Amino acid sequence: MARVPVVPIGKPREAIVDEATYGREQAGHQPLEARLEERRTEVQAGWGDKYVARVHEKDKLTTRERLERLKDSGSAIFEVGTFVNYGVDFDGLRSPAAGVVTAFIQVEGRWCVVIANDNTVASGAWWPKTPEKIQRAQEMARRLRLPALYLVDCSGLYLPEQRRSFAGATGAGHIFKMNSLLSAEGVPQIAGVFGDCIAGGGYMPIISDRVYMTEQAYMVIAGAALIKGAKSQHITSLDIGGPEVHVHQSGCADERVPDDVTLIGCLRREVARLPSSGAAFYRGGVESMEPAYSPAELTGLVPVDQRQAYDATEILARLCDQSLFWEVLPSVGREMICGVARVGGLYAGFVLNRQGLIDDPEATDEQRPAGILYRQGIAKISAFSRACDSDGIPLIWLQDISGFDIGAEAERHGLLAYGSNLIYTNSTNETPMFTVLLRKASGAGYYAMAGLPYDPVVQLSTPISRLSVMEGRTLAIASYNSKLDDDFEIVTTDPKEREQIEKRMAEVEARIEADMDPYVAARQMDTDEIVRLDELRDWLKVLVEMSYQGVGYRRVKNPRIWSLHDLDVLMNGGRA
Repeated sequence: MARVPVVPIGKPREAIVDEATYGREQAGHQPLEARLEERRTEVQAGWGDKYVARVHEKDKLTTRERLERLKDSGSAIFEVGTFVNYGVDFDGLRSPAAGVVTAFIQVEGRWCVVIANDNTVASGAWWPKTPEKIQRAQEMARRLRLPALYLVDCSGLYLPEQRRSFAGATGAGHIFKMNSLLSAEGVPQIAGVFGDCIAGGGYMPIISDRVYMTEQAYMVIAGAALIKGAKSQHITSLDIGGPEVHVHQSGCADERVPDDVTLIGCLRREVARLPSSGAAFYRGGVESMEPAYSPAELTGLVPVDQRQAYDATEILARLCDQSLFWEVLPSVGREMICGVARVGGLYAGFVLNRQGLIDDPEATDEQRPAGILYRQGIAKISAFSRACDSDGIPLIWLQDISGFDIGAEAERHGLLAYGSNLIYTNSTNETPMFTVLLRKASGAGYYAMAGLPYDPVVQLSTPISRLSVMEGRTLAIASYNSKLDDDFEIVTTDPKEREQIEKRMAEVEARIEADMDPYVAARQMDTDEIVRLDELRDWLKVLVEMSYQGVGYRRVKNPRIWSLHDLDVLMNGGRA
């Protein structure tokens, strides 16, 4: 029972697709990946060189320069929410990344969530969606028990748009509730105040366990300009709430330091005082090992065209350590793959959709399309999800799904009840779950496979992801169904009416297709980040390691007593 029966999976790329097909698929991905890199560069530039120069003239670092100094040397920054507000116009102004950088970074060997106002974008002001983005990062820290580091340089709400960021349930004030929940649950919070810290920005650091201020920093309920207007007092913001006041008089901050570089060093020392990561303990001496097949090959194996199939096992073979995988319950629900592998030396559960055609267990000598949830597959992933939760194994959902089976037979089989069972399971799981939208994420299938409404800690999309209830053409047909015959042809013989219906259907289809763009989802926070396929392995290694960093706050069983072994025995008689 102690043995986790992983076996080699996958084949060399040459045995899967021919050179021409492989090259054609890579060529299809290339412009999409190039667009992703261009847009990342655009966002990271903030408001541009002019504003970077303004920051440097004040002898300060830009926010992204601070992050580079804060992280461990040689480690990467895993940014989330890069494309929040992307392309949104606020009376002629843009707010790249909603004016705040949120990311996972490694500090003194410990993964942290960093929330850093971008001081090149309206002096770090909070735009519409900025509060929600900050809260989303705080929730990631809370779920994974990761230290939350606040790099505060914030001029408060961007007031011309205050109605869209102030009052609602996830308005700016909810940030402070999240501060409180993190504190109540014992998640470390450390704040560095680098400059402006006005109004809401002033409240955010106070609940933190440690607060540092530079000599240029101040924390105030209202800045000098407002006080001058309200009380006719000529006084600077530093006089009102600088380090002299808050370190030596009010006690709202703990330490004052001369500059940005010194403050960053203090933040690193504070993190070093925290308990070290538990990941090495849970690895049990097993180090991370690269897959037998390169993740770089994924762009040649996953077709851009959503209608084309591929071998889902080959995706796993390029994500799992040594391309070793234990498939659980392999003989039922063949449209789904469930199993366990090491990622970065640590165990994780995987659920993903097969593609193409599979045998129909309900009808001999017939096949049906995969990428759809049927009764057995739903029951299988429900049981697997519950077992992973019981065993404390982080769970990775790789979606490429068209939805649930439909029709009279599906209703007789009780798919509504089976689906509800799965939704209940995923809604109540306590083990960390992470969702990746590989390609299609359609209808209730998106919900059932731990889509964002079901609280995965992080949801990633790829440049070819398509998130929707249904495809554009299908929705256009549904919208104009009363005007169509059984073959979906327009019924009317009136040329003008026919032309009008065709035009409207085309408009609906085009609008829905545009809405399915992953940047639309990222812009409105319907997904957390867009990543290239060849980046997935690195992302999963980080997410899984963060799941094991904290100790003592959730159940993590050793592999000898996993519930998964029981499922295996009951289904397969305990194969050797």
